[in-house]
Amino acid sequence: MKLTPKIQKAINVAAKLHEGQIRKAGGLPYVVHPISVAWILSEYTDEEDVIAAAFLHDVLEDVPGYYAEDMTRDFGERVTRIVKGVSEDKDPNVDEESAWIERKEKYLIRLNDAGDESVMVSAADKIHNLHAMFEAYEELGPELWGRFNAPSDKKIWFYEEVLKIVEQRFGSTHGLTIALESAITSFAHSCE
Repeated sequence: MKLTPKIQKAINVAAKLHEGQIRKAGGLPYVVHPISVAWILSEYTDEEDVIAAAFLHDVLEDVPGYYAEDMTRDFGERVTRIVKGVSEDKDPNVDEESAWIERKEKYLIRLNDAGDESVMVSAADKIHNLHAMFEAYEELGPELWGRFNAPSDKKIWFYEEVLKIVEQRFGSTHGLTIALESAITSFAHSCE
């Protein structure tokens, strides 16, 4: 990955906007996640807008006060379109646990309709989520599930549905498909 001015700006904006947020799996500063997603994705593409979108992929979903219009102004329409393709619509007035499955089903519909770049970002995102949960599960065991809005079997279902979209889009021999399938398998075995 080449550190261009746009990518540096995406790193800076992600770090600033995610400041103070903590990952559920592992308790690390949240910014570790978009950095890891971009790093994973950089193994499969060197497209500047796709890498920038990886750094910003959770901003529209998880950061109040920074909107698609802001992202378009700062990074352009393509980056915003990629990020919107992997963003969930969260309603702060809805119980998270009861809304989890509905949000995930909407996400899958949106991802299926999104461009290849969004599917790539989603795959890298899910790979990192699975690795982080695997590490946290090794440390915490079943206690980890108290931090999430869904049990392990529902999470595995969701990641397998994302895998179907990734495989349909890129084929079973694409590196992202293989890496995501491997991460799901490792995580599922750890939860047995």
